[in-house]
Amino acid sequence: MSAAVPSEDPFLCSICQDVFTDPVSTPCGHNFCKTCIIQHWDTNIKCVCPLCNEMFNTRPEMKVNTFISQMATEFRRSNKTEPSSKSEEPAAKPGEVQCDFCTGTKVKAIKSCLKCEASYCQTHLEPHLTAARLISHHLIDPVDNPEDRMCKKHNETMKLFCRTDQTCVCSVCLVYEHKNHKFVPLEEEYKGKKAELRRTEAEIQQKIQQTRVKIQEIQQSAKLSREAADRERADGAQVFTTLMQRVKKIQADFMESVEEKHKSTEKQAEDFIKELQEELSELMGRAAEVEQLLHSVDLCHLLQSFSSISTAPPTKDWTEVRVHHSLYEGNLEKSVAQLEETISAWVKKVKLKRIQQFAVDVTLDPDTAQPVLILSDDEKQVHCGSVKKNLPDNPERFDRCLCVLGKQSFSSGRFYYEVQVKGKTEWTLGVANEWITRKGSIIVRPQNGSWTVMLRNEAEYEACEDPPVPLSLESKPEKVGVFVDYEEGLVSFYDVDAAALIFSFTGCSFTHRLLPFISPCRSHGGANSAPLIISAVNHSE
Repeated sequence: MSAAVPSEDPFLCSICQDVFTDPVSTPCGHNFCKTCIIQHWDTNIKCVCPLCNEMFNTRPEMKVNTFISQMATEFRRSNKTEPSSKSEEPAAKPGEVQCDFCTGTKVKAIKSCLKCEASYCQTHLEPHLTAARLISHHLIDPVDNPEDRMCKKHNETMKLFCRTDQTCVCSVCLVYEHKNHKFVPLEEEYKGKKAELRRTEAEIQQKIQQTRVKIQEIQQSAKLSREAADRERADGAQVFTTLMQRVKKIQADFMESVEEKHKSTEKQAEDFIKELQEELSELMGRAAEVEQLLHSVDLCHLLQSFSSISTAPPTKDWTEVRVHHSLYEGNLEKSVAQLEETISAWVKKVKLKRIQQFAVDVTLDPDTAQPVLILSDDEKQVHCGSVKKNLPDNPERFDRCLCVLGKQSFSSGRFYYEVQVKGKTEWTLGVANEWITRKGSIIVRPQNGSWTVMLRNEAEYEACEDPPVPLSLESKPEKVGVFVDYEEGLVSFYDVDAAALIFSFTGCSFTHRLLPFISPCRSHGGANSAPLIISAVNHSE
């Protein structure tokens, strides 16, 4: 509240423009509502009269003018304008502009007057709608501090916006300070800026949403990391416990082997020593007889005994006899090699077990099967028949190549399935893009949308790269596992029973859905008639 307007009605307060409530008189003789004048002085540094601007050194002591109060009451009754009607209007909510002239409960303002530099509720706005002197005032939607809408230099309403200086101006400013500048009506600039703010708000809200999504993504990743760490620790504890048991077993076997060899050597040495001691005892007895005979002076006795004593007693040839202490050489190396082989086998087994956690249930899609192929009722087996069936040549069906796809498709994450290939002399397994060619001849290559390995001529394995990569396997797989990590671009093949990696396609760029790809190949007169069987994954140890 920063100004008062002289009222044409003697019973209207010049500040609130309403009938006096508890009217008081200033020393200069002007009358105001007691609350209005107190609030006016509370919001101004100097204590002056709002009408004549007379300054008072100290705030006057205000007492209600009983005469004017009685006249104002009569005036209200005659005009039915009791202030109690204000209470029917809703109180201003937080953030809403309040009426500057309401006493007690502050009512929501509905208009602000730029001339009066004040805001009014419906009741206190009435004089601006009826009084001749006030009708010409510039009313706007309620704003805080309406005095800020007035040009401080020219005391004119700022109705224009200078785009050159990016500031609000009045009409006088255009003539002097902002001459030749670009300007538009304030409302036009307001609408434009508000539209920009809406776009900015939309961008901010989008970024807020993106940030929230990213936070959720990171939180989910952290959660998955914790779960993976827990699984890793559990798996590691199990693996290392088992490995330590195996190490202890190998250690015990090693110690037992060394002890057995030591005992065997020790017994052999004892037997040799016993035998040698017996020979030694006999030799020492003969030596005593010889010595006694040497000291004999009886010529006849010496000559008669000579033939039986002169010859040394027969003994074993001990020249090549040895007790070999080097029998332990190679034992440690053999045990370490056995340990390395055990660890290597366990590592392979653990890796495969971890991959098998991503096993999915795969069934074959009969709508894609080449007409000569025969599928089992449960759609888990396929083999090559001898008669081409009369089936609809739909776009999904292979018409020449002996192939069939799985029903299940995958466009993210990891998945794994196993196929029994026992008894087969030829087969092709892997995954293929959903857009792989179904008609005519097919060359299975990554660039054609397939990642496969194959067996040919019973023992020739190769990865279907360009050119093909021959594979050397230690054993003939009876069950093959196929693993795909979509995001990593990885397709790996495993010999399930040996837990050995057969081959991996790496660095693949998948952009479409992938499906299991299976071909039992031709039966070759029954030599390759065994079916390919999609097997349930065995998760047990």
